[in-house]
Amino acid sequence: MEIRNYKYALACPTSIGVRITPTDRAPVQSSNMFYLQSTSAESNVLNIASSLGENCLIMTRFVAGSPIAAFIKRQLRERNISYAGPDVPQGGPWGFRHQFNIADSGRGLRAPRVWNDRAGEVGATLRIDDYDLDTIFKKEGVGILHLSGLIASMSHETSLCCLELAKAAKAAGTLISFDLNYRASFWKGREEELSRIFREIASIADVLLGNEEDFQLCLGIPGPEAGGKDLASKIDRFKAMIDTVRKEFPNATAYATTLRQVVSAEEHLWGALLYTDGSWYVEEPRKIPVLDRIGGGDGFAGGLLYAILRGWDPEKWLQFGWACGALAVSGLNDWAEPADEKQVWDIYEGNARVQR
Repeated sequence: MEIRNYKYALACPTSIGVRITPTDRAPVQSSNMFYLQSTSAESNVLNIASSLGENCLIMTRFVAGSPIAAFIKRQLRERNISYAGPDVPQGGPWGFRHQFNIADSGRGLRAPRVWNDRAGEVGATLRIDDYDLDTIFKKEGVGILHLSGLIASMSHETSLCCLELAKAAKAAGTLISFDLNYRASFWKGREEELSRIFREIASIADVLLGNEEDFQLCLGIPGPEAGGKDLASKIDRFKAMIDTVRKEFPNATAYATTLRQVVSAEEHLWGALLYTDGSWYVEEPRKIPVLDRIGGGDGFAGGLLYAILRGWDPEKWLQFGWACGALAVSGLNDWAEPADEKQVWDIYEGNARVQR
């Protein structure tokens, strides 16, 4: 894939909020000590490149005068992520706010749980005219525009915003990554509209990411045939599904999916699959330890896109993405924050020896 000159390696639209998590992996209802972080799926993807020294940009909206907005902006600056977008008046105590995610990381056979509290979410009001597209895409330049199905399906406004951003990126020669990220609660009552918009974005995307549910429910692609439940036995069936995706959406250069099997809250089997330039690349599922599973898929996407930006061979795209996903689930933050590329490659190679 040809990467144009850019100021921002990655850019994305997002609705960013905060997440609170018990510090000791206790159930939420039994806890009185919580860890606070600023988070969104899309900004988590950018965090691989931003941690490794690349400039990245989110396009969003903030609540004017909100201490939560100030917290979010401070954390973004600490994460080397720039931001664009207006500060919107709150409109009183019952007006706009930033979303809250309340998460239980799980332990053993107690599964993780996430409670989304999004009423009045300011990020659901994104508008394309909030952003100077000529400056961002033509004058400054963006390597890859990353879009997620979460923000693309959040509201009518965000759907249109994502579609227009994709068109502007395409016109400027910017690569487009689209992680389908299906959520049933976002699609309810909007299936026809969202199917049309998702298919239009997918038709111009250069990188398509998703699991079997995403491709089926977002793009109407038939799922893999029934068979064994273990991940290894699913690989051929996933390949067949992605072959169908390729035929229907041939503009993309790369198609990828993660493979996950949950053993317990602390242990997963983690694999991945990539098709690009006429070849398949497979990371067979391996056991990985898990502290908090949220953000693993975003870590994979961020690692894959960083490797593409670096111009590496496709085999390394998948390897680096796999390892960034494994890194993301090793901490309580939703995002992976590699110290350097070597740390990621050590994870891929299974080298957990102390570094002195």
